[in-house]
Amino acid sequence: MATITSLGVGSGLDLTGLLDQLQEAERGKLAPITQQKADQKAKISAYGQLQTSLNAFQDAVAKVNDPKLYQSLSANVRGDGIKATASASALPGSYRVEVSQLATSGSLASSRVAEKDKPLDLQGATALKLNFGGGESVNIELGANSSLNDIRDAINANKDAGVNATIINDGEGYRLALSSKATGKDASIESFDFVDAQNAVVVGPFGEATEVGAKQQGKDASLTVNGITITSAKNQVEGAIQGVTLNLGELSIAEGEKATSTVNIERNTLKQRETINGFVKAFNDLKGTMSKLTSFDANSGNAGELLGDRAIRTIESRLRSTLTSGVEGGELSTLSQLGITLQRDGTLKVEEDKLDKLIADNPQALSAFFAGDKKDGGLAGKLSSSIEQMTSSNGVLKGAITGAENSVKSLDDRYARMEKSIEGTIARYRTQFSQLDAMVAQMNSMSSYLTQQFDALDAQLGRKK
Repeated sequence: MATITSLGVGSGLDLTGLLDQLQEAERGKLAPITQQKADQKAKISAYGQLQTSLNAFQDAVAKVNDPKLYQSLSANVRGDGIKATASASALPGSYRVEVSQLATSGSLASSRVAEKDKPLDLQGATALKLNFGGGESVNIELGANSSLNDIRDAINANKDAGVNATIINDGEGYRLALSSKATGKDASIESFDFVDAQNAVVVGPFGEATEVGAKQQGKDASLTVNGITITSAKNQVEGAIQGVTLNLGELSIAEGEKATSTVNIERNTLKQRETINGFVKAFNDLKGTMSKLTSFDANSGNAGELLGDRAIRTIESRLRSTLTSGVEGGELSTLSQLGITLQRDGTLKVEEDKLDKLIADNPQALSAFFAGDKKDGGLAGKLSSSIEQMTSSNGVLKGAITGAENSVKSLDDRYARMEKSIEGTIARYRTQFSQLDAMVAQMNSMSSYLTQQFDALDAQLGRKK
């Protein structure tokens, strides 16, 4: 039997077209698997959106769960530009601050030498001794052939030197210039000496004694707070007012003048209001995400990816239960007492006037309601614990994500098995069609042969007649 290399050639039948139709019909069995896989991937994406909204709400919950929020104070300054910040330990009040002197750092310069990079005659000195206004001193070790450059580098390499060193060219020679790293009288550089190994002062390269070319004494800041005199080595003054830090660094005071400011320490009601409103907004955003993911449009038939999903129903139910159950043992027990009410659509609404009055008059009650006196004592603590349980590795959300991911993997395996089965079916059809093609071709050939024989026989019979 002749081999047929192309279906239909031998028989004249459209076997290739028929095989293509059968293949398309068989591969149609893959469509439901593909759709199911797309649905599961859409669910995974939807769970990711839900996770993001839950995380944002959890962040907002953490902020209202901080007791320091309800103790926070703000420092408002009127006057000559003092800056002030208040900590939780500050007390409300008004303070008149007069600054007559800013804290400054000291500076000192040596007499000049002719060369800055040639060895100096140290007269046996092994160190440079730096002396400060508070009576402290620091020794900087020197090499035997140190130049002015070497002395500068040795000072700057010593983290305990207390000064920064540079070299200044005054037009006639070079001077070693030192400036105190810290402000204030005690940190001010007073003098320096060359000393030997026994710490005895020796004649250095600048002459019999250190000849100071230029010196500026460091000073302490001087100010009064409500008439009480205060000095500070720094321009950042802490403790002059309880829990308040005064920053004098940007002041500019002329000789003999004073800079006067009034510092008012007040409750930071704005921060509390913004944080509580942020909590409400984050919940409403979360509710909006859940509503979108579970929506259904009767007209178009379009449905959210998590419509009817058990996990999102569980999350919504637990959050609603925690919000409506409130807290026990405090002056405030429900959100509605704060002016925050749950609407019919599941969102929260704030009655601003009622909340503002509580923030202004009773921040302690707000703190007890949201933060409580222990981790899970307040509403925010209960919400945080609930969210942590639902988003943990064995929580309802993680379980739903894992289930969807496992479904995708199972569908991939099912798809591969089905595709292999279809390939086997099509191969069997191809073999059968090939055999059919050959058989029909053989039958056609035989039919043609018989027709020829009968025609020949008819012709012979006709001639005999």
